[in-house]
Amino acid sequence: MPAAAQVGTVQDAARNSIAAEIRSSVGGKLRDFYGPRGYWPLWVEQGKVGPQAGALLNLIETADADGLKPSDYDPNPLRDLIRQAQGSSDPRLLARTDLALSKAFSALVDDMRKPSKKVKVRYLDPEVQPQSLAPAEILRSAAVAPSFAEYVRSVGWMNPFYVKLRDARVAFDKRWGGLPQTQVPADLKLRPGMKSGASALRRRLGLTEGAAYDKALAAKVKAFQADHGLKPDGVAGAQTVEALNRGDGYYARLIALNLERLRLLPSPWVRHVVVDAASARLWYFGKGQQDGTMKVVVGAKESQTPMMAGMIRYATVNPYWNIPYDLVQRKLAPRILDGASLTKLRYEALSDWSANPRPLDPGTIDWQAVADGRTELRVRQLPGGNNAMGKVKFMFPNDLGIYLHDTPARDLLAKPARQFSNGCVRLEDAARLGRWFFGKPLRAESGKPEQHVPLPQPVPVYLTYLTAMPSAGGVQFLPDVYGRDGIGD
Repeated sequence: MPAAAQVGTVQDAARNSIAAEIRSSVGGKLRDFYGPRGYWPLWVEQGKVGPQAGALLNLIETADADGLKPSDYDPNPLRDLIRQAQGSSDPRLLARTDLALSKAFSALVDDMRKPSKKVKVRYLDPEVQPQSLAPAEILRSAAVAPSFAEYVRSVGWMNPFYVKLRDARVAFDKRWGGLPQTQVPADLKLRPGMKSGASALRRRLGLTEGAAYDKALAAKVKAFQADHGLKPDGVAGAQTVEALNRGDGYYARLIALNLERLRLLPSPWVRHVVVDAASARLWYFGKGQQDGTMKVVVGAKESQTPMMAGMIRYATVNPYWNIPYDLVQRKLAPRILDGASLTKLRYEALSDWSANPRPLDPGTIDWQAVADGRTELRVRQLPGGNNAMGKVKFMFPNDLGIYLHDTPARDLLAKPARQFSNGCVRLEDAARLGRWFFGKPLRAESGKPEQHVPLPQPVPVYLTYLTAMPSAGGVQFLPDVYGRDGIGD
C-alpha cells in the first residue's frame, strides 16, 4: 500500500474512533447536528484541533465588545481542554473537546444574533422576524462554509458592518478610552503653532502639561478628528471641541447602540438589501459578500424613513405616483387655482383609493376647498419621463406606503446629505438594482401603466439608521438627523 494511502487509512480510523466517542456521549440538541453527519467531528481535523478553535477563543475573550460576558462561555476550562487535546491522540479527549467547542460556539452565535429591546424595528413579514436559532442550525451553517476557520475568524454569521464596527470599537476604546475627561473651553479656536491657551486641550488628550499647541498636540488632534468623523485638519474648532467635551462615555454608548442596530441585519450569506437613512446609502449582499452599493435619497426630518424590514416581492414598471394629501393641498391645488392645467401637468384626479377608481373632471373639483384642507383629494401622476417614481419601483407591501424607486431628480443625489423625500427611498441606479434582483435587465413589456413583475425569489430589505459606522480610519460618526439616538453627553 502506498505511504499516502496508509496515512489516509490511519486518519480515517482516528476520525472513526472520535466519531464513535461523540456518538456515545453527545446528547441534547447537539445530537441533532452530529447525528445526520455520522457523528463526524467538526473542530478536529486530521486528529488535531483545528485553528477555528483558537479563533473561537479570541471571540469569547472579546465578547464584551458585543455587550456579552466572556465568562458565560467558560473560556478558561475551554482553553485548558484545547491545550490538552492539542498534544493528545486520545479519541475520548478529542471528542469531548469537539463537543465543548460546539456547545460554546452555538451559545455565542445565538447570543450575538439576539435582538436588543433598545432598538424598535417594524417587521412586515415572518421571514425577517428575528428568531432564536437551534444549535443544529448554527453548526450546520458553519460546517458548510468554504472555510470553517475563516468563517469563525471573520464572524461570518454577522453582517459585515457589524463585524467591522465591532473590531473598530475595540481599537477605538484602546486609543481614546481612559483619557482625562477635562472640559476644553468652547469659546476658543486653537491652531497649531499657538504658544499658549492649549493647556486644557493637552490634558484632555493625555499629553504632557504645557500651554503650547505643538506638533505632538496637532498630531493627536488630527487623530482624534479622523476617528470621530471630523475633518482632520489639526484645528480645534467648535465641532472638535464639542466632540472632545462629550467625553468617552457618549461615544461608547453611541457605538454600542449602533452595534445593536447592526445586530438585526443578516449575514452576507443571506441575499438581502440594506438601506441606511443616516448616511442615505444602500448596499446589497449575497453569497457571502457585498455585491454593490449606491447613494439614495431618504425621508426628511419631518417625513422620516422608518426602521422596518420586509420582503421585496415584486417590481412595478411604468408606475403611477400617488401624491400625498399634504402635497396636493400645499403645492398642486395652488397651481391649479393660478391657472395651471391638471391634464397638461400629466396628473389625474380620482374618486377614491379603491383598486378601480373613477377619473374626475378637473373642472368639477372645488380646488379652493382642497387648498384649504376642507377636501382630501386623490391625485396621481401618470407614468412618463417626469414621473417622480421614475421607471420602476420595488415593492415590499406595507401600510405606510414605503418602497424603493427610481427618480428623475438626479440633483439631490449629488448632495452630501440626502434626507429630502417623503419617506420612500429614491435610488441612484434603479436599473442596476433591478438587474441584481432579476438576473437580467428589467424592461416594460409595453407602455401600459403599473406592470407588476414578481421577483424570481423574494429578497429581504432592511431599513435601518446607523449614526456610527466603520471607516477606513476607525469609526465614522454621522449626524443624528432624525433625533433617534437619545444619548446624553
